[in-house]
Amino acid sequence: MAPPRNRRPGFSRRAQYTVFAAYVLAATGAFVGAILLIISVIDPRAFASLRGAVREVTTPLSTGLDWAWDGVASVPRGIGDYFGAVDENRQLRAREEATRRYLIQARRLNRENMRLRVLLALRDRSPAPVVSARLVNSSASSTRRYATLNAGSRQGVRRGQPVRGPNGLIGRIVETSPNTASVLLIIDTASIVPVRRTRDGLSAIVAGLGDGMVEVRSAGIANAAMLAGDVFVTSGAGGIYPPGVPVAQVARSGRDVVQARVFADPDGLDFALVERAFLPSPVPRPTPDATPTPAAPAPE
Repeated sequence: MAPPRNRRPGFSRRAQYTVFAAYVLAATGAFVGAILLIISVIDPRAFASLRGAVREVTTPLSTGLDWAWDGVASVPRGIGDYFGAVDENRQLRAREEATRRYLIQARRLNRENMRLRVLLALRDRSPAPVVSARLVNSSASSTRRYATLNAGSRQGVRRGQPVRGPNGLIGRIVETSPNTASVLLIIDTASIVPVRRTRDGLSAIVAGLGDGMVEVRSAGIANAAMLAGDVFVTSGAGGIYPPGVPVAQVARSGRDVVQARVFADPDGLDFALVERAFLPSPVPRPTPDATPTPAAPAPE
């Protein structure tokens, strides 16, 4: 006789402990999630501090994994070069393989030096750079597009400072902790960047779409023609982003509102430069003291 299919876990203590542990973990996760949700609603500042603490813990891990991934990614290239070398003479084949490895290393170092020279030239042209730091991760699959920078308030990073790379604008700082900062990317739906067209100075606004693309909206002229290949740079309006930083290039011709591709793809960047805001924050005006009311004369 075949055993019943729906056997209860009571026949084994190991099964009982497994089911009990699963219920405890589920209840604990729901309880912790409810507490975090309540904190985010009641005290957003405390929740932001909690997020900063989590970033402080996860950023070193992300940095280590990033370096490890670079090492792992170079392995297939070396294996392919090794098995791709075919020569009848064993000695010449060994020399060719050694020469090939040196050539690959030299090309890699040359590309790295070129990238660092571009970043160094950008730092020299920047009026007041704050710090050059590494982008350790970015939210590529989320509806919100953020990146984490491994530099924070101890290095002089503050909210509202623009972040740029060798190819163009990346975003701006929205949260800081002692050694990390959160960058709102220009491809996020909450990002708005005032820009102008390079060929005629047309004023426009670049808004993120959340899918890696941005939307260019004409700001001054109705039914303005946008041509494929038009380049838009920051205009300096708003006081955050300095003028002249490349932002996006129109992908397809249209009028008033078109889609464009950003020059600085966050998924392909490793280092970024944090700059000071283009214009300093306005100093709040002092509130005048209320005029004292004269006291009524005492009766005689």
